[in-house]
Amino acid sequence: MDIIETKQDDITVFSISGRLDSGSSPELDKHIMLAMESGARRIVVDCQKLDYITSAGLRVIVKTAKKLTPENGKIVLCAMADYVKEVFEIAGFDAFLPIVPAIEDAMAMAGKA
Repeated sequence: MDIIETKQDDITVFSISGRLDSGSSPELDKHIMLAMESGARRIVVDCQKLDYITSAGLRVIVKTAKKLTPENGKIVLCAMADYVKEVFEIAGFDAFLPIVPAIEDAMAMAGKA
């Protein structure tokens, strides 16, 4: 898995590619936690190049959402392939995690308080 972290205004974007599984999810978790320690409260996860996700990857996303909520933060996921989005839907996580089609939508949603 590759992670590219960029920042636009007060929004931190993590573009992930490859497989997000038990072997790679600790790396994403580390990147996100470091960003949050540095003050990131609005996070976009760009899943355009994400090929595969397991429950370990889902845990990182849910953990991030739980940490951001009391701090008035927000996480928005975007550009998922249908088979990746289906994993979130089956787990029921699409009910409380915003998932939008394009990064532009995610940036707009993350920018709102």
